[in-house]
Amino acid sequence: MIGVTGVLNRIQELQGQLGLTPVNPAPGATGTVSTNGSTALGDSSFASALAGATGGTGTIKLNNQASGSDVVDAAKKYLGTPYVFGSTDPDKGLDCSALVQRAYSDLGIKLPRLSHEQAKAGTKVDSLAQAKPGDILAFDSPVDHVAIYLGDNKMIAAPKPGDHVKIQSVYEKPTHIRRVVSDFAALPAQNVASVRPASLQGSGSLPGVPYGDLFVQAGNRYGVSPKLLAAVAKVESGYNPQAVSKVGAQGLMQLMPSTAKGLGVKDSFDPEQAINGGAKLLSRNLREFKSLPLALAAYNAGGGAVHKYGGIPPFSETQAYVPKVQKALAALGG
Repeated sequence: MIGVTGVLNRIQELQGQLGLTPVNPAPGATGTVSTNGSTALGDSSFASALAGATGGTGTIKLNNQASGSDVVDAAKKYLGTPYVFGSTDPDKGLDCSALVQRAYSDLGIKLPRLSHEQAKAGTKVDSLAQAKPGDILAFDSPVDHVAIYLGDNKMIAAPKPGDHVKIQSVYEKPTHIRRVVSDFAALPAQNVASVRPASLQGSGSLPGVPYGDLFVQAGNRYGVSPKLLAAVAKVESGYNPQAVSKVGAQGLMQLMPSTAKGLGVKDSFDPEQAINGGAKLLSRNLREFKSLPLALAAYNAGGGAVHKYGGIPPFSETQAYVPKVQKALAALGG
């Protein structure tokens, strides 16, 4: 057995022979972090390297685990945002292609800015009957409008000036349908687990931990360690489902109201909803950053801040938060 490292080295050799960009994962950027601080190369690193070496010809991109339902959820966060032509700032407004770009960007997926460019992204879907949630629908020739398909002949779009981001029927036949992400949610559970580092997968039990069963259920549902969820709740709220922070974060997992809404959490004070929301958010962060410390930093400060600073943001709260959760996780045996 030559191991993952040996395979990666061999891939680098092949890439050099073929004139391709070498695979050289940045330390700590794609590995899984163990409780003793060491870094091990995770499954996602191997998949990313393999995809790069083969030109990404596989049927599933293992280095990008976002699903179509994740794209839909990301887009729904912007419901009600005014249409403003040329704007990419949701605080000011979004146009149709900015909405599409933003939803994918929130999942760590880069798309072109313009609608006619987005109509060439990913892979072709032949018809609306074959479309899946998260696919990009493009209209007219030349393309002048894009939307995100929701399923059941519905889409989410920023339609026109004077309107806002909303859900509407697919009112005409799209000229292009593009699939950017593979729907991991549709894969068998064992296949989903195989593309996640084992240390971050859900399983096990938490005897003696408040709401332990809920952490286990949510962890298994979203592929996140129940012990990690419990550690986050410990640091965030001390397991108090009625906790409210000075900035308005609520419940066991201390979700901000806007974040909770985007995660589909209707009541952050309900332990089950809060834990599911926190699990969903952590799952997204782990997929995006492929690093436990960065995923935790994004949970505390937001993914945008992690991207902006290229690591754990230089905020005193976040700098203290990450080791606190890691310490709580270690205390739980995680």
